[in-house]
Amino acid sequence: MARINLLPWRAERRKQRQREFFMMLAATAGAACVVVIVAIAWMGHLIDEQSARNTYLQQEIKALDAKIEEIKELDKTRSALLTRKEIIEQLQSNRSQMVHLFDEMVKTIPDGARLSSMKQAGDRLTLEGVAESNSRVATYMRNIEASPWMGHADLGKIENKAGTNGVDKKMPQVFSLDVKLRKPEEAQGAEAADEVADTAKPSAAARASNEVGGAAAPAAPAAAATPATTPATGEKK
Repeated sequence: MARINLLPWRAERRKQRQREFFMMLAATAGAACVVVIVAIAWMGHLIDEQSARNTYLQQEIKALDAKIEEIKELDKTRSALLTRKEIIEQLQSNRSQMVHLFDEMVKTIPDGARLSSMKQAGDRLTLEGVAESNSRVATYMRNIEASPWMGHADLGKIENKAGTNGVDKKMPQVFSLDVKLRKPEEAQGAEAADEVADTAKPSAAARASNEVGGAAAPAAPAAAATPATTPATGEKK
């Protein structure tokens, strides 16, 4: 006996299509989830890699900052050493300055003048003293300016204190001088120039005497010729 399916085929087909649709939808959703998970994992990997790079850069920056601090400390140490070196060189160059300065003070001060105080501040020297007259002070200033270790002298004050208590009657002029000291290099150069000039003076004098002697030498034969004419004159007589 033949069996006849009395169920509607369209309903079965619709259900099958629905099942296929849901299966495709589930597969699509699963694929989308997989893509999202892979994308999230890839982004996480990129973020981790960039974080590692950032960490490495921060470590290198810290190392560079430490090196920069060390360089700054070395620069400070270098500056301090250079300052000490300059001070030592300045002390060595100025070591003999006071000796020469006192020697020049003895040489430059004229008769009729006397110093009462001296004060040095850097390359400036303040001299105070008394003198017999203004001309003595002027002579003292000229001697100071001619000194190789002492330079230009400015007159701070000059007063006549004659009749004032505590002032020497023989030296009534009270003066103050502001002297610009020369650097040791300049002073040594001036001393060398003075020595060369002093050496050149005797040489010039010797050359002058030689020239005078050479000019006077030809006159001797002329003087010797005079006695020769005298006998001839005698014979004529």
